[in-house]
Amino acid sequence: MSAESVKHRVQWPVPPRDGCTVDDLFTLPDLPRHTELIDGSLVFVGPQRRFRFLAVDLLVNGLLSSVPPEFSVEREMTVVLDRRNGPEPDISVVRAEAVTGLRQTHFEAADVLLAVEVVSPDSEARDRNYKPQRYAAAGIPHFWLVEMAGQDDHLAVQVYERGEATGTYALTGI
Repeated sequence: MSAESVKHRVQWPVPPRDGCTVDDLFTLPDLPRHTELIDGSLVFVGPQRRFRFLAVDLLVNGLLSSVPPEFSVEREMTVVLDRRNGPEPDISVVRAEAVTGLRQTHFEAADVLLAVEVVSPDSEARDRNYKPQRYAAAGIPHFWLVEMAGQDDHLAVQVYERGEATGTYALTGI
């Protein structure tokens, strides 16, 4: 092994024995952009399709033009669900009073009214299974799952609402 290859070797963080916490997520140095915390494990986001960027832009613009001023539309911000879960929804609608300034790094689940995930090949299972369950358990009332559909790869939005009696999401429309 040459000195050159040792010099450029990446040093990956080693998780603590009981897994990481949201405190680790916010304090570990040099984590890649958009790192999420799911069940105590750090999850690194892979390359994204153009579809995702276009879908997020379209939905953000639509939400910005329609939400009342007591809410704020945010993109790619960590939402703290509990001490071992800090996912980063593609879009969140939060209470405006939860926005504290330009240095803000996250929102609490109690301030989130809607979490939106755009399905990507590397995050399909997380976006469809893990994240909705955790968002619902944290009390986030609405969840949208966005993906490509049909022969023409059009945008399809599955709209879910959290049932108070069950604490889980039910599909209310597509």
